[in-house]
Amino acid sequence: MAAAAGPASSVKETLPPALGSTSQPPTVFDGTTRLYICYFCPFAQRAWVTMNFKGLQDKIKLVAIDLQDKPAWYKEKVYPQGTVPSLEHNNDIRGESLDLIKYIDSNFDGPSLLPEDAEKRQFADELIGYANAFTKALYAPLMAHAEVSDEVVAALDKLEVALSKFSDGPFFLGQFSLVDIAYVTILERVQIYYSHLRNYEITKGRPNLEKFIEEMNKIDAYTQTKNDPLFLLDLAKNHLKIA
Repeated sequence: MAAAAGPASSVKETLPPALGSTSQPPTVFDGTTRLYICYFCPFAQRAWVTMNFKGLQDKIKLVAIDLQDKPAWYKEKVYPQGTVPSLEHNNDIRGESLDLIKYIDSNFDGPSLLPEDAEKRQFADELIGYANAFTKALYAPLMAHAEVSDEVVAALDKLEVALSKFSDGPFFLGQFSLVDIAYVTILERVQIYYSHLRNYEITKGRPNLEKFIEEMNKIDAYTQTKNDPLFLLDLAKNHLKIA
């Protein structure tokens, strides 16, 4: 199982080992910019993808936290909320993944991940604002051991329609943006969970969503962060207490 815990990628990426309860903390606020993540957390993955796409691997130090054996110092010395991701930058700590991907995009060099176009920018704000509700809608039936709900179908249909708004590319705003990052790490997991645990294919009858996932899997900044699907499924089964 341990071997499956690392991201699956065709590109060999040297990743630091995850720090657990017996690990020593980094020297916080020493001028180093650090992104604290967990390799299998979809929310932390958002910030990781953003960092990768902007080419910031040499500017931001990746620090992996073992959430199953979380070091006490992470909450005490780094981020009081104790969640990932968090970013140590300019003697401050910031968290909350949707806020963090915007912060990384606007405060570091690299290609911009939000368009200048006013209509697209407004749509980006709407979709990023909906991401938490989407996540809740998709996860709620799984957590409750319930069947596929009307809310699940409606949430997925909403994305299908959103993906048809702009015709200049297969992504939510046409071209790749923070909106895609906000959704893809959740979709990566629910596609696996619903297929295996509910016999429900989230892309069936949703060609735009199917194309979106296909195109996302061509972007190295994302694929370098992906986990083995069976590893994610095992994690979900353990969390949901499914044999």
